[in-house]
Amino acid sequence: MPAMQDTADHVLTRHLDAGTVPGAITAVVRGGDVTVDVRGTAGPGGTPLRRDTIVRIASLTKPVVAAAAMALVEDGVLDLDDRVDRWLPELADRRVLRHEGTDLDDTVPARRPITVEDLMSLRLGIGVLHVSPARYPIQHAYSDADLGGDHLPGTRVQPEPDEWMRRLGGLPLIAQPGERWIYHTGSDVLGVLLARATGTSLGDLLAERIFAPLGMRDTGFHVPASVRHRFCPLLEPSGAVLDPVDGAWSAPPAFESGGGGLVSTVDDLLAFAGMLRDGGGAVLAPCSVSEMTTDRLTDAQHTGVFPDGEGWGLGVGADDRGRYGWVGGTGVAWLSDPAHDTTSLLLTPTAWTSPDCLDLLWEFRAAVHG
Repeated sequence: MPAMQDTADHVLTRHLDAGTVPGAITAVVRGGDVTVDVRGTAGPGGTPLRRDTIVRIASLTKPVVAAAAMALVEDGVLDLDDRVDRWLPELADRRVLRHEGTDLDDTVPARRPITVEDLMSLRLGIGVLHVSPARYPIQHAYSDADLGGDHLPGTRVQPEPDEWMRRLGGLPLIAQPGERWIYHTGSDVLGVLLARATGTSLGDLLAERIFAPLGMRDTGFHVPASVRHRFCPLLEPSGAVLDPVDGAWSAPPAFESGGGGLVSTVDDLLAFAGMLRDGGGAVLAPCSVSEMTTDRLTDAQHTGVFPDGEGWGLGVGADDRGRYGWVGGTGVAWLSDPAHDTTSLLLTPTAWTSPDCLDLLWEFRAAVHG
């Protein structure tokens, strides 16, 4: 049966039977109806998944942090046009590579400062280049600095924020600020900026402005011992464990990654997606939700990066049909379609690193959204 004609139930059944993933948690919201489906296990040991199982959400962290930034914009603490070196002097007076593949000292001056909007739209000029195998000097320098984003969350340790910023500030930009969409790093920089601008940690800021108002009780940057029995390991498609339950999230991290550090549950993510679907609720004004979920990229910035019709808003993917959401490399995905009043979530213990896993993702989305 072609994927476009499949139901979500058939897609999950086929992939679970094939062993693509050991288990999955899905949620589909249509209008006021919410359907949550929990199947299979968390992997080795056969521990059954539960509705309240805690998973690493990787890049689904990005829209959560972006929402906190928009709340501060509404408060007047930030403006999208603010230059970031007000809080991040490490990013003042940037140098820019003449070409992404050139030597690190072959640079020109940046034509303008980096802004808050540049961070949120991932156009600050540096990030993870999707050139594999890595062959450019900037790719090796970025990886050697342990800045994150070029590997799965939890598999390497990032330094504390001030040291992280020092290392980033020692690298040239790959492109002029505002010129090019380059993945991931802007969200990590945004997290550091939010903490410095408010004089608190990123985790405490998110707890105050996002998690508490929405009742997201299981979302954070580590998993306390009292609930660790609900946490699942992160698996390779082969079933091998990449990060165990008592691994990287068993203690507060040195670096709270705004690009990929959160854990969460299906109900917490439903609360966040519902807030945006409802125009911001108790967290944001409708205009802020619109700013976040509207594609901001130029035609040239789409080319070679996104499939036709897809793009990026402020901290979240956004397409030309009004849909928005994103995917986390640790096996999670979210998509909201306001025009059809439909939202979907797919949570698995298995990283999206195999063709079969990616087939599961796209077939599930096709079954739910068409």
